[in-house]
Amino acid sequence: MNEKNPLEQAIRSAGSINKLAMVLGVSKGAVWQWGLPGRQVPAEHCPAIERITGGMVRCEQLRPDVDWAYLRIPSQEGAAA
Repeated sequence: MNEKNPLEQAIRSAGSINKLAMVLGVSKGAVWQWGLPGRQVPAEHCPAIERITGGMVRCEQLRPDVDWAYLRIPSQEGAAA
């Protein structure tokens, strides 16, 4: 992994791979595997990583294949309440 890698940036922001894993509730090995070629961060962990990094690493960087813009749009029900 290199510094331009968003996962590496998240690890640095969290302080260590162990700290990131602990906050996410996964093993250090799981986080390490996400950085391997052909692997990626599971989409369900991306919002937590974005929060942990204070927005420095965005979901869109971690998983550009997911339509995060659609998920970020407030629902009409929530807006009406």
